[in-house]
Amino acid sequence: MAQLSAAAPQFLTVAEVAQLARVSRMTIYRMVHSGELPAVRVGSSYRVPMSAVQQLLAGSSEIQAAGE
Repeated sequence: MAQLSAAAPQFLTVAEVAQLARVSRMTIYRMVHSGELPAVRVGSSYRVPMSAVQQLLAGSSEIQAAGE
């Protein structure tokens, strides 16, 4: 089984992000669809990079996509 490095990007579900930000899942979906919050589509769901969530929670007005 392959080991993930600690530097590997970590992702959260929309529900997890909503819970952390104390907003509804629909709010997070709107942010993803508008491009305000970067996300990766996995099948029919989205995963949000932990770095973007940290910037969102820190109140940063400039949220960058993972790897930028």
